[in-house]
Amino acid sequence: MHDEFLCHVTAYGICGGQRVGVPLGTYRAPTLPLALWWLRDRATWIAERLDPSPDLPHVPRGALAPVADDTPDVPAELRAWCADAAGQERVAEQLAGGRLVRVATSDDTTEYELLAESVDAVRMARTVPRGRHPLHATA
Repeated sequence: MHDEFLCHVTAYGICGGQRVGVPLGTYRAPTLPLALWWLRDRATWIAERLDPSPDLPHVPRGALAPVADDTPDVPAELRAWCADAAGQERVAEQLAGGRLVRVATSDDTTEYELLAESVDAVRMARTVPRGRHPLHATA
């Protein structure tokens, strides 16, 4: 069992013709449940900022605009991921098994990526020669 996890959230977009990553948060979780909680919390945080309720007092009038029907709904995808109990269990199993977990979704302009990995797995990967042991697998 892996006991400690590194979690990262990053937004990627194009700036000046190059792909640029903007870190949105990092957390070193001391337990698997806290790693999962933090990933869900960050996914919800992104969803709420991309798709706030228009009735909220802190949203200025005219700040929200409708998008085309075929625009990917990142907030809905992130909320669905958070609510998927079976999916959360799979993520927990992968992390407990020492595998890297990546959850990503994107719209027309930005890709949002949530990553988590075992600190132990990262340490072990440093001691194994490259190409000898596939320690990380993307979920």
